[in-house]
Amino acid sequence: MSSKGPISNFIAKYYKHFNAAALVDAARGYEAQLEQGSKMLVSLAGAMSTAELGKIFAEIIRQDKVHIISCTGANLEEDIMNLVAHSHYKRVPNYRDLTPQDEWDLLESGLNRVTDTCIPEEEAFRRLQKHIFRLWKEAEAAGERYFPHEFMYKMLLSGVLEEYYEIDIRDSWMYAAAEKNLPLVCPGWEDSTMGNIFASYVIKGELSARTMKSGIEYMTYLADWYTENSGNGIGFFQIGGGIAGDFPICVVPMLYQDLERTDTPFWSYFCQISDSTTSFGSYSGAVPNEKITWGKLGIDTPKFIIESDATIVAPLIFAYLLNL
Repeated sequence: MSSKGPISNFIAKYYKHFNAAALVDAARGYEAQLEQGSKMLVSLAGAMSTAELGKIFAEIIRQDKVHIISCTGANLEEDIMNLVAHSHYKRVPNYRDLTPQDEWDLLESGLNRVTDTCIPEEEAFRRLQKHIFRLWKEAEAAGERYFPHEFMYKMLLSGVLEEYYEIDIRDSWMYAAAEKNLPLVCPGWEDSTMGNIFASYVIKGELSARTMKSGIEYMTYLADWYTENSGNGIGFFQIGGGIAGDFPICVVPMLYQDLERTDTPFWSYFCQISDSTTSFGSYSGAVPNEKITWGKLGIDTPKFIIESDATIVAPLIFAYLLNL
C-alpha cells in the first residue's frame, strides 16, 4: 500500500471512536475493496456539487477509485453550473436569520438558495440552457436518443462552455467523468432544473419526451453493467440518502428475484454517510442490516454507517483513498 500523507495519518491517529472510528473503518474498507479488484459505485445525494465536492471527487474519478456514479439531477447539473458561474454565487453565512422578505429579495435578485449558498439563475441555469437545448434538438432531428448525463458529457466535451469557465477544470467532477465516459445513472432527473426545462419544451411542443432516455432505461443499463462487472464484487458508497442511493442498490434484488438470476452476487461493501434518524421509518435512516432482508447485502458484506455531515466526512475519506 502506498505511504499515507498527513491528512490520512491524522485521521488514523486521532479518529478512534464513534463516528470518527466508523469513518476510518469505512475508508479502510473502501481501500480494501479496490485492492482486491472490486469495483465501486458512489451515489451522490443532496447538494454535494454545490458544496464543491468536485475539488476532490474529480481526482477520485481520474485515479479510477470509482467505476460508476449514481446521482441526482441536481448534482449532475450543479457541478457544471459551478464551473461556469462560480464568481456569481453568493454565500449567505447568516442564512438561519433570514426572514421571508429576505428570501423573497434573493429570488427577485435571481438567486436560488441552497443552505448558505445561492446559485445565480441567469449566469448558471440560462448559460447552460441554450447549449443543452441545441443538443436536444440536434438529437431529435437525427432520430437519436440519449441519457441525461450523455447530453451533459457531450456539452462539456464539445468545448462550447470553455469561454465561461470560472474555476480550474480539474475541480469539476463532471468534466473528469466525461473525459472517461464514466458509467452514470441519474434517477429522477425530471425534478432537476434541466429536467424541468426539458419538460417545458415538451409541453410547448418543441421537443419530444422520447428524445430523453427514461429511468426504466437507466435501470436496465445498470442491470447490464452490474452483471458484466461483478466478477470481483462491486461496492456501494452512499453519500446521503434519497433516490440516488435507493435506485441503484435495488438492481441486485431485481436481478436475483425478478429475473431469477440466482448467481447474482450481493453488493460486496456498503457504506452510507447519513444524518437521517433510524427511528423515523425512513429508508435513508435504515441501518445496513435491514438491507439484508431485501436481498441487497449479504450476511458477510462489510457494512458501515457514519452518522455525520457528508460535506465533512466524504472529503476525508477521499483524502485517505488518495493517500493525502
